[in-house]
Amino acid sequence: MRYLADILTSSRLILSIILLVLAFVGSPAENAFIIFLVAEFTDTFDGTCARKWPFPKNKIPKYRKYAAQFDMVSDVLLAAAQVLFLTLQVNLVAGLVIIAYYVVVCPAVELIVYGKFFGHPDNCTPTSLTKRNFPLAKKIVLTRRYLYTICLGIANAFILFATNWPEPVKYGLFIFGCSIFVFIWFFLRQRRKNISRNAVDIEKALTKKSKKQQ
Repeated sequence: MRYLADILTSSRLILSIILLVLAFVGSPAENAFIIFLVAEFTDTFDGTCARKWPFPKNKIPKYRKYAAQFDMVSDVLLAAAQVLFLTLQVNLVAGLVIIAYYVVVCPAVELIVYGKFFGHPDNCTPTSLTKRNFPLAKKIVLTRRYLYTICLGIANAFILFATNWPEPVKYGLFIFGCSIFVFIWFFLRQRRKNISRNAVDIEKALTKKSKKQQ
């Protein structure tokens, strides 16, 4: 079970590549929708599996050193594949709007909050907003995550309604998807609250510093 998280993350990377290929070859929307749903399922539970079944400290595989970066690459590639399929095969305008958000807003937020483009939350620079004003950094990151998730949902909704499935099936899946979104959003509440694994330590240190200055 210790390898389950790595298997899920690797599966997401493979599915993302397949979806990327489908975006250029013009595959039916039904295929893209199903592949994206399966890939999102792996994204929802790989972190949970990694925390539930961790490797012993003396038996951690060497490749696990890059697990966080590998997970981030898989997430970025999946989002890119989905929005490319939307842009090239479903709705050009909607796709370009979402691409603009991914390309401009998301990297800008990470540069401000973490001090580097495409930086990892646990590797902030000393001058980053996370180090200087953690509460504000948290609000910005949570807002960005919320909008990012909304973009994923909008893109998937466009792809869903571009399928040839009967209308009742489409609306049923849409309602089901919204329900799952709400469940996951509250289920991953702790993940949303902490913008990094050492978020609690950062917040405590800043609080102590603020009290000393007063």
